[in-house]
Amino acid sequence: MTSSITSRPIYLYLLVLSLCATGGLHAWRTLFDNFGVHVANLDGYHIGIIQSVRELPGLLALLFVYFLLFIREHKFALLSVMIMGIGIGITGFFPNFGGLLFTTLLMSTGFHYFETANQSLTLQYFSAAQAPLVFGRLRSRTSALNVGIGLFFIAGGPYLSYDFLYIFFGSLMVLAVLLVSFIDPSSTQIPVQKKKMIVKKKYWLFYLLTFLAGARRQIFVAFAVFLMVKKFDFSIQEIALLFLLNNVINYFLAPRIGRWVNSFGEQKILSVEYAGLLLVFCGYAFVTHPLAAAVLYIIDHLLFNFSIAIKTFFQKIAEPEDIAPSMAVGFTINHVAAVFLPALGGLLWLLDYRLVFLSASLLSLISLVAVQYISGQIAQRCDRQTVNS
Repeated sequence: MTSSITSRPIYLYLLVLSLCATGGLHAWRTLFDNFGVHVANLDGYHIGIIQSVRELPGLLALLFVYFLLFIREHKFALLSVMIMGIGIGITGFFPNFGGLLFTTLLMSTGFHYFETANQSLTLQYFSAAQAPLVFGRLRSRTSALNVGIGLFFIAGGPYLSYDFLYIFFGSLMVLAVLLVSFIDPSSTQIPVQKKKMIVKKKYWLFYLLTFLAGARRQIFVAFAVFLMVKKFDFSIQEIALLFLLNNVINYFLAPRIGRWVNSFGEQKILSVEYAGLLLVFCGYAFVTHPLAAAVLYIIDHLLFNFSIAIKTFFQKIAEPEDIAPSMAVGFTINHVAAVFLPALGGLLWLLDYRLVFLSASLLSLISLVAVQYISGQIAQRCDRQTVNS
């Protein structure tokens, strides 16, 4: 099955664009804080505003379906990565608060709209058995690229200017997009997608799990590393080493997770994820040793890969023509938590940092209960198909 997947034009198309988008974001994240502090002279308030602006395109992902009235979906994915590459490439020319707001919004718009299209195209073009394998392989390959980017920054980053690095990575993205634009991966056998918002009662579990996954991601992004720096005084090199180790693990593990989804089903895979997260977030609240905190972070990052089962679960219960608009709605729901959760978590941190992670444990418990309904939802879908046939 693997050879039949990798030989398809749509796989190569999505692979190149995924490498560009994920690698570009990794490079941007690596450079951003130091560039903002040492070149743009920003303080914590400015950084917080910019990071909030960075999440806005995720909330507006629901507009994705309306763009499909004017442009084919695979072309829209390509254009999104092009915009992202331009945003990264010009960042060095705007070393001030207003300039970084603009370039960050441009970069983030491209990234979020590509991710929406990427998920949609994968679920449309690959079967229920193939989609988990594709998601896993794409994450594996992008993790390998991130390892290379990390080594590049460690070896040569200190000797190169910010302007050069931004232009270098942005130009590589644009060049790769231009090369892949000669591939036409489209197929007339794919069901025509609805060009309007789709919100259906029967997809309630997908919406709930997507929201909870977004909340978990925000707590992880906003507070996990902050805990290690604030409480255990982790250095930049130690954090970079954690990132590098996570990407190495993902390279080998991500393809296996796709196979596990096929072997054990979405309900069991997501049950393992949320039971593990329940323990991990409790561990964050009470950990007292820096090595133990690092291990928790690695496990946390590893479990994030299990979330592909939410998408493949939706593929099994959805009408084929609902996939593109539902991915847009789902991506927006996933980012709702990004608007208020970091601020709320910050207030809880002032009271007691443990409250942040215990709240995340409660969210994990709710998720663990919710995923027990997955098998029933899939069975209902199969019953409807049987009746209709």
